Amino acid sequence: MRILSVTQTYAPFAEFGGPPAKVLAIAEHLATRGHEVTVLTADWGVRKHSRSTPVEASPYGPRAVNGGVETFYFSTKLRYRTATWNPSARRFCRDQLRRYDVAHIYGLYDLLGPAVTSACRRARLPYVVEPIGMYVPIVRRLWVKRLYHALLGSRMIAGAQAVIATSKQEARELAGAGVAAGRIVQRRNGIEAPATFPPRGTFRSKLNLPCDAKVVLFLGRIAEKKSPGLLLDAFAHLKEGEQDKQTHLVFAGPDDGGLGRGLRQRARLLGLSERVHIVGPLYDADKWGAFRDAEVFVLPSQNENFGNAAAEAVAAGTPAIITENCGIAEILDKGAALIVPHSRTALTDALRRVLHDEGLRAGMKAAQEEAARRLGWDAPVIEMERLYETFLRQA
Repeated sequence: MRILSVTQTYAPFAEFGGPPAKVLAIAEHLATRGHEVTVLTADWGVRKHSRSTPVEASPYGPRAVNGGVETFYFSTKLRYRTATWNPSARRFCRDQLRRYDVAHIYGLYDLLGPAVTSACRRARLPYVVEPIGMYVPIVRRLWVKRLYHALLGSRMIAGAQAVIATSKQEARELAGAGVAAGRIVQRRNGIEAPATFPPRGTFRSKLNLPCDAKVVLFLGRIAEKKSPGLLLDAFAHLKEGEQDKQTHLVFAGPDDGGLGRGLRQRARLLGLSERVHIVGPLYDADKWGAFRDAEVFVLPSQNENFGNAAAEAVAAGTPAIITENCGIAEILDKGAALIVPHSRTALTDALRRVLHDEGLRAGMKAAQEEAARRLGWDAPVIEMERLYETFLRQA
């Protein structure tokens, strides 16, 4: 099949979090299965990454071929936060769209997806939309998101052959927001774990932490939706025993909207400055090193369509605490993680249990080995392949 993937952010721009990694994994796995895959995305300065991503000129912007996947980085004319205006998208669709059998649109609240899906509808090219947990407006700029749906998003969703949900939770949210249940297709995310992990102690050494320090790890966008402030407050209530004084809280990830500054101020007021560390984004070996050195990973989100970082923690053998608002909870509910309500008290209690109960930790690690075997990308990619094929048979 000839598959067109459309995403606002893509490799090598890992600073945008989970979406680029997800699209890259699916695209490359489809390519290894013999499909012709093209990714359309915005140019965030790919020529500056030319060593890792060699590019050439095209009529639409820089073009690259990596991992068997062709990528067009459309020239950006205007930008507001992560939304861009890329006029060459329409030109590409006019010139190239007839080459493809199906299109897959990832994400919402950008202009690239609506431009491509408008052309798909005119050309009668089937497409699916994967909102990546963005469909129901929450947390911030709600009026902007509602306006987007009124002007662009609703039409894009209405014209899709299917809408992809990465968990039962997201499927329920989509149905509750008016998407017909028969058009919702559930397909989980996967993870790409390394063949070998960095030696234990590598991450602690970089932070100059004592070898007997316990690390509580938050890894992901430092964003309001992920509730880093709630975790800090829960950490501050760990006051049982001297060993808690050797426990450190690490926030690792891109700072969304300057929340990191507020976390530092709050840690200072709580008298925790020496034990709270905000280290910025971690990628590749640095990320896996942080997982391996963490006593526990925490994902305290108030809403998460899946929760890839929790899956990565499981793959690294790190005990995990996640809130029940995370879509991945349905996969890790057999002991691979502690699943708790979204509250300070619940998080504090869970931290105490994981940090001090060796029997609990041993049981979690045993369950994680089984869960990790079920979290690869092979099965989700085959599900997408079969879904695309149904559209070709219906054509």
